[in-house]
Amino acid sequence: MEKSGLGELRKEYGILELDKKSVDQNPVIQFEKWFKEAYHKEGEEANTMTLSTIGFDGCPEGRIVLLKFYADDGFTFYTNYESAKARQLAANPNASLTFHWKSLERQVRIKGMVEKIPTEISDAYFESRPRESRIGAWSSPQSKTIPNREFLDDKAAKISSNFKEDAHIPRPDFWGGYLLKAHTIEFWQGRPSRLHDRIVYDLEGDIWNIKRVAP
Repeated sequence: MEKSGLGELRKEYGILELDKKSVDQNPVIQFEKWFKEAYHKEGEEANTMTLSTIGFDGCPEGRIVLLKFYADDGFTFYTNYESAKARQLAANPNASLTFHWKSLERQVRIKGMVEKIPTEISDAYFESRPRESRIGAWSSPQSKTIPNREFLDDKAAKISSNFKEDAHIPRPDFWGGYLLKAHTIEFWQGRPSRLHDRIVYDLEGDIWNIKRVAP
């Protein structure tokens, strides 16, 4: 087997720094500041995040999803309620989110408990989605085995034909949103010599305690 050479890959960080004295006392406000800077640099992909859940075999499972809303009460994403991740969350609501903004040499990790959001909020968001995305939600038996691509395309075509171009497409009961209510949020800033800055917020009661941890 040829040597991969991965051990020789190096990147020196250091374009920015992060200090405990400079961060906001509210981690959501701090997240908003970083998110706006990431959006300015990375555009429409700034809201991509890795959602990690606990699989039924006890192993963590991660996949990329999109952040759709955030506020003091938590971070919202949407998915199929019959998907593997949804079934895992029903069994164990502990989950984490990870953002990586390469252009800024930044990472944010968020841990918390996940719960479904009210149906009226899911309805409103579903209505805002493009027609093709709404049809896609109806068409995909997410995480289930299908025979081929044609199965999916045929199902989407059939569902599309059931709704006229200007017809209302309601949200399926098996699709909707989740809210991750954070109890730990970590901000990571790349620094030279792998001596990175890490600022961690831990929620105790209604108070966020802030600390610096070693890289």
